[in-house]
Amino acid sequence: MAKPRRVSCRNTATQALPFALALLTLVGCAQAPRPLYHWGGYQDQLYDYFKNGGGNVEKQLMALESDVQKARATNARLPPGFHAHLRLLYARLGKTGDVVQQLTTEKTLYPESAQHMDALIARYTGQGTRP
Repeated sequence: MAKPRRVSCRNTATQALPFALALLTLVGCAQAPRPLYHWGGYQDQLYDYFKNGGGNVEKQLMALESDVQKARATNARLPPGFHAHLRLLYARLGKTGDVVQQLTTEKTLYPESAQHMDALIARYTGQGTRP
């Protein structure tokens, strides 16, 4: 019967040290994934709008326009529906030109919304009935 071989823990730890250091170096250099969209205060503004029956439209508009500037500064995308919601706020203030601009921007950024955005644009440009 063969005698079992003794393994020194110290020797194994010494051999594993360079590997562990290399692994820690790689993990330490990894960056967290960048978010897909710049949400800013959009969700809170949307919740506030529907919870409070529209709330303070000017305040919401200022907050969302600030989010637009922050997104541009960091080259981040705004989430789907952001510009469509801005349209709603501009419409409440009677700014038809800004309404159409926001709908066009939403359509350009998210082509899957084109049919709906075209219908809304038609309503605001007098080619359809206004909501």
